[in-house]
Amino acid sequence: MGEYDQRYIDIGMKIAFYRKRNGMTQEQLAEKLGISPGYLSQVETPSFVQPVSLKLLFKVADTFSIPPHWLLMDDIVTHSDR
Repeated sequence: MGEYDQRYIDIGMKIAFYRKRNGMTQEQLAEKLGISPGYLSQVETPSFVQPVSLKLLFKVADTFSIPPHWLLMDDIVTHSDR
């Protein structure tokens, strides 16, 4: 495993968490983000390490109205945790 692979996996898992929490399918979120559903599936799949750009990270944060750093934290944060 590469130096940052676990971080990419964690980010993907957080994206999946917020997507599901907001009742969205991968297809719906991918369309909002301007990416393919296949790419989003790779990002969200823990067994597949897919680097995430800052641009995508910011788009995800904007879509879910969360601060971008929430996607980088060790724990999953929700608005009720604030």
